[in-house]
Amino acid sequence: MLLLRGYYQRSYYQRSYYQFNYSRKTSRTNGQHMLLSQDTYKKIDREVAKFPADQKQSAVMAALAIAQDEKGWLAPEIMQDVADYLGMPAIAVQEVATFYNMYNTKPVGKHKISICTNLPCQLSGGDRAAEHLKHKLGIDFRETTADGQFTLIEGECMGACGDAPVLLVNNKRMCSWMSNEKIDGLLKELSEVAPK
Repeated sequence: MLLLRGYYQRSYYQRSYYQFNYSRKTSRTNGQHMLLSQDTYKKIDREVAKFPADQKQSAVMAALAIAQDEKGWLAPEIMQDVADYLGMPAIAVQEVATFYNMYNTKPVGKHKISICTNLPCQLSGGDRAAEHLKHKLGIDFRETTADGQFTLIEGECMGACGDAPVLLVNNKRMCSWMSNEKIDGLLKELSEVAPK
């Protein structure tokens, strides 16, 4: 069953690759088929410069993170664009994006909250924190609030077991020792953040 699942997933990615195969011959300087901003491409170029010229693909994780910062999630055409920009197969980019929890391959809310669900956090209040978040937001894991503000997901170990329960906001801000009161304060703070 697991082998079949892998086969069908691979088939989906191969179809996506062909569906969104944009030509690299199109000039990025004249604005045609530019899916990301010039500033984003400059940031990706800075990451690419950290590696030997023949190893541009080594910057794929950073490039995906930068593209996601701009777009909010990684649509298939964005992954294809990153693949083209780095000169690598789209399937390889999709494998990276779908392997790591930090990449959003579906639309998410403005604030993605990951809560650690591994055993050390569970034994130190992780279940309570998750239930409190679900109750306050009115959603379950892998759901987004109706106003598009919050998405709640289960997270894997964040390397801060002594700080449990641990939350991660938008893959960038770690919040430790999250009591119900601290969770309420965090939600209030995030709700007050002005839209970009």
